[in-house]
Amino acid sequence: MGFFNKILSKLGIGSAEAATADAPAVEAAPTPAATEAAAPTAISRVDVVAQLEAQAAANPQKLNWKTSIVDLLKLLDIDSSLSARKELATELGCPAELMGDSAQMNMWLHKTVLNKIAENGGNIPAELLS
Repeated sequence: MGFFNKILSKLGIGSAEAATADAPAVEAAPTPAATEAAAPTAISRVDVVAQLEAQAAANPQKLNWKTSIVDLLKLLDIDSSLSARKELATELGCPAELMGDSAQMNMWLHKTVLNKIAENGGNIPAELLS
């Protein structure tokens, strides 16, 4: 996941992919104790909300990362153009019927990106994930 890895990297979650790649080996451990011992180290929590709120407060533009994928990408200093968002949407498996409508694609993309950040160790509030 090239484009999405840029997002994780900007949030300090760059090692999440490596930890996730190791997970199947941990699951294959011979004892439950070994699995339990390894599980907490698989993903460390990153205070994404604090990072993004601080960046938004310091930014001269009024960027609302909680509702806009464009603002989230701008805040992270990542290309937020339509073509870049389409690339990210394709990478994350956006349904084809949403790709032709940028507003629908953006809503799907925003929710999916926040969910994926949470899956990789970011503390995204539950109300933004549903």
